[in-house]
Amino acid sequence: MPDPEPSIPSRAKIAFITPRFGDDVVGGSEAVMREAAEGLAARGWEVDVLTTCARDHYTWRNEYPAGVTRLGNLTLRRFPAIPPVVEERDALGRRILLGLPLSYDDQCRWINATLRVPALFRYLLEHAERYQAIVVSPYLSWITVACVDVAPERTVLMPCVHDESYAHLDLFRATLAKPALLWFLSEPEYEVARSLAPLPDHVVTGAGVGVPKDYDPEGFRRRRRIDKPFALFAGRREPEKGWDRLMAGFELAVETYGLALDLVTIGAGKPIIPASLARRVRDLGFLSEAERNNAFAAAEAYLQPSANESFSRTVMESWLAGTPVVASAQGAVVRWHCERSRGGLVYEDDFELAQCLLLVEQAPALAKGLAENGRAYVLENYPWAEVLDRMEHSLKALL
Repeated sequence: MPDPEPSIPSRAKIAFITPRFGDDVVGGSEAVMREAAEGLAARGWEVDVLTTCARDHYTWRNEYPAGVTRLGNLTLRRFPAIPPVVEERDALGRRILLGLPLSYDDQCRWINATLRVPALFRYLLEHAERYQAIVVSPYLSWITVACVDVAPERTVLMPCVHDESYAHLDLFRATLAKPALLWFLSEPEYEVARSLAPLPDHVVTGAGVGVPKDYDPEGFRRRRRIDKPFALFAGRREPEKGWDRLMAGFELAVETYGLALDLVTIGAGKPIIPASLARRVRDLGFLSEAERNNAFAAAEAYLQPSANESFSRTVMESWLAGTPVVASAQGAVVRWHCERSRGGLVYEDDFELAQCLLLVEQAPALAKGLAENGRAYVLENYPWAEVLDRMEHSLKALL
């Protein structure tokens, strides 16, 4: 949880609406929404969180009990999710990913097949007048598409948008234009949104990143029985996050250029690891926050192959841990961070990824200097207190 600076308490009541919520939920937008809700509540705002009973975004199985609980300064309201209609979702989703035309009715069929939470929507319809502001995220959710229409004049959308096939659907272009205010996590994210739709008022809030009190890299290596230097990947192990290309590039670095670094991966999803890399890639699954921080500190480099990022919290966590970043140049946001901070290396293809990894391995002093630049960049630009200031000031202006 961020450590907010004291400010004048506000009596306004706001709702944060997100598909998943919890310390054990993996996802960038979910983490920002959780910590922003906690931070604003600590500053005196009365905050309700409306979310589902689901923990996993693959199955949307209801794992948490439905109902109302108190969680610190937050009132947490969970509603059961209706799981995806997999066959219809996947059939229409393939058309979207291939760039094939899809009628507006079919776009609605697709979003309805991904996930529905009618009880949450019904609750908001009946109780929207209780909230002076309603914050929803991310754009790519049935919940957001449905809820942004309830009270658009008091709605703030944190879209977490990037340049992907889904964002170009008429359904989502319309969603971006509806709320009273947009919160963006980076300038490149704003540029993408501006190319898609006429936008309402907006603020580039950024996202806060908490600074761990300490790290235990040696203990991490000992507990995990890791003897060799390694690069780290943290996140969802799926094609949309660059997993397949990462495997191809890492294989080239190992087999063609003799890279000695191993690869350790952590996060959600079942990783598909080529047989040729079975001895060089080790997956540790989901880790606690503290142990994840230790993993960043123990790594020689953090790999971010995803082009689909609106902020990339893991990049910031890597820099804070004193670890340089090696990132795909296809991701406008991460490239922007690396260029501004001088804290990372970017690559265009598998060959350049291999060369970046060899540089980290063979020039540790240079890599250390990159990491120091990155840490200074995070501390200067993304302390939670300043991010909460920007959010709070925009909310007060809206009210």
